[in-house]
Amino acid sequence: MSLWVVGRCDIMGLFSPLSWEILQHAPCCDKLYTCRLCHDNNEDHQLDRFKVKEVQCINCEKIQHAQQTCEECSTLFGEYYCSICHLFDKDKKQYHCENCGICRIGPKEDFFHCLKCNLCLAMNLQGKHKCIENVSRQNCPICLEDIHTSRVVAHVLPCGHLLHRTCYEEMLKEGYRCPLCMHSALDMTRYWRQLDDEVAQTPMPSEYQNMTVDILCNDCNGRSTVQFHILGMKCNICDSYNTAQAGGCRISLGQQ
Repeated sequence: MSLWVVGRCDIMGLFSPLSWEILQHAPCCDKLYTCRLCHDNNEDHQLDRFKVKEVQCINCEKIQHAQQTCEECSTLFGEYYCSICHLFDKDKKQYHCENCGICRIGPKEDFFHCLKCNLCLAMNLQGKHKCIENVSRQNCPICLEDIHTSRVVAHVLPCGHLLHRTCYEEMLKEGYRCPLCMHSALDMTRYWRQLDDEVAQTPMPSEYQNMTVDILCNDCNGRSTVQFHILGMKCNICDSYNTAQAGGCRISLGQQ
């Protein structure tokens, strides 16, 4: 039987041990690794954390069933231990979510599990977010990496789609729209009012002043016909400028 070393990987819901006090048996390949992530980065397969059954204490070398404290020398393997995920960690108010199937960083009372989204979310989003079924089981549309078990916190967009928070922050440097549905990723009301002023102060040349265009709004999905303007076309339904041209420009009848 070979064992693998549990390392110091801070990761929500994955191995994130308190110290180097134990080795854990990796039944898939019988090799030594500092953590599950190190194993996955060096092998052509992933370690199933739920199949880890035995550990070895570094101090006394006692091989034993996975548990929080060494049965031989009482060495503490982790301030927090989950017997399902086999997560050894410093105390971060973790809790195991049965619906997520992994451990989450708490405290538990600050989160609820949305059954439709299939993800633990902050209590302030309860009843205030748009649900998309199993949205957490999709990869982040920015980096294309897993969201559900990621060490990076997920950010819920107003449209209901999820991004890694770091990806969301990077996205805002280049744009403001969800990469999946093009809905505004944050409240743009203040910016739309500024754009109103810019449009009012920038009259179009006379040959374009009577020109209209059909638009589709990415925020409300409504269609409307509005006056063409180079700075943007404002939705007549929700006042958003997050719109796309849905037809060719034309001169208004009666004004040709």
